[in-house]
Amino acid sequence: MVTLLAAPAEPLTNAGNTQLVIAAVLGIAAVVVLIAWGKVHPFLALILGAAVLGVVAGVSADKIVTSFSGGVGSTVGGVGLLIALGAMIGGLLAESGGADSIVERVVGRVSGGALPWAMAGVAALIGLPLFFEVGVVLLVPIVLLVSRRVDVPLMKIGIPALAGLSVLHGLVPPHPGPLVAIDALGANLGQTLALGLLVAIPTVIVAGPVFGNFIARHVPATAPEALLPTRRPLAVGGERRPTRPGEGRLDADGDLVTEDDLVNPGAGRPGAPIEEPLGPRARREPALWAAVVTVLLPVVLMLLRAIGELTLAEDTAGRKALDIVGTPIVALLAGVIFAMIFLGYRTGFSRSQVSGFLGGSLPAIAGILLIVAAGGGFKQVLVDAGVGNLVADAAKDANLSPLLLGWLVAVGIRVATGSATVATITAAGIVSPLAATLQGPEVALLALAIGCGSLFFSHVNDAGFWLVKEYFGLTVGQTIKSWSVMETIISVVGFAGVLLLDLVL
Repeated sequence: MVTLLAAPAEPLTNAGNTQLVIAAVLGIAAVVVLIAWGKVHPFLALILGAAVLGVVAGVSADKIVTSFSGGVGSTVGGVGLLIALGAMIGGLLAESGGADSIVERVVGRVSGGALPWAMAGVAALIGLPLFFEVGVVLLVPIVLLVSRRVDVPLMKIGIPALAGLSVLHGLVPPHPGPLVAIDALGANLGQTLALGLLVAIPTVIVAGPVFGNFIARHVPATAPEALLPTRRPLAVGGERRPTRPGEGRLDADGDLVTEDDLVNPGAGRPGAPIEEPLGPRARREPALWAAVVTVLLPVVLMLLRAIGELTLAEDTAGRKALDIVGTPIVALLAGVIFAMIFLGYRTGFSRSQVSGFLGGSLPAIAGILLIVAAGGGFKQVLVDAGVGNLVADAAKDANLSPLLLGWLVAVGIRVATGSATVATITAAGIVSPLAATLQGPEVALLALAIGCGSLFFSHVNDAGFWLVKEYFGLTVGQTIKSWSVMETIISVVGFAGVLLLDLVL
């Protein structure tokens, strides 16, 4: 169960409202300037930003350290395990070829006008457990090959694939952004997951196939020859060697993929292959059903828990069982164990190789765990200094909806820093006091509103922008017309969906 970092009974400073506002603005500005202009790693930028905020607010140094450390510990305890387990599932899907089997099977059975819809659906399915960059590395080579093989405009199927990955990354747990918002606001994970999927479906449709059909006429991109995928090398026994997450990725400036740990966890790091040779046993492709179940099992378990909370009495055996198996850590652990058996051992990998795949997936998320932790500390200093309560009071006086406030703050930070995670962390910290005034689904919708704002208009300060540009062989202008506009559509349409659900619920 995720926890809410509560504000102290008394703020850590006696600063007036004006001083607190200045402290918040300077603290956030320090983070933005350090990341966007100073090129300081976000982990350090968040620490320094928290220090600036605390000092300007008049908080003593020891209390700043205590508040920041408490926020780091609570955030890692609530989010870190989930991110690690999700990374393990993604690693096994990538190494075993399970993700490839889903993509190839679905795409191989559709053609023509159905291809954009198929790519959007596959990307959304793949995007459930995988970080955005991992999904890009897995999907884009298939997109390029399909575009060349069936003579379909690249943007017509590329945009739907990117939309599916981006929407799931920003709105649906167990991705880090949604988990951070859920943790900061004290939202119910099952409710957020269910509502997030409801918002995600129409958002993917509008930003994916619909926009893709339109932009394909204005951005005549073609698949870069150097990036067209080839079949995987054969292992002993005639079976293809599993794709490794780091293979085939392209650095735009020498260190692009690992530079922005906010949007992605450094897909494919460490890029070195497992030391143990594949051995004499023949490898075989995992069954399609095994890959699909691996992706969906944690989601289904968490959804069952949410349904049980709505339909079953608390003291019933069924409710207690669902509460346990639907706990995020248990659900993701079940997915990892299932993947170990059916994507690992059953496909011919040894125990040591499976262990290597699991271990190899963890260093990739070290950067994002540190950033999320530092973001939790920054948020806690905001809360403990009394800034959150000040913003909440101001929002009430201005008659601003908490949903609109959360979205606007996330939009501003996203555009300024290029980071969806920093935008989510900062916005959640500012509006977290408002969550106490909301009930049930409204808190989940607030988390989703922040997630929508964190996806707004990716541009040149976002490593994802350059990754898309290089993979699709686009110019900067073409990338803005396609990728940046697509991200903005996702943000606006998703937020509209959140507002509609708020009217209904």
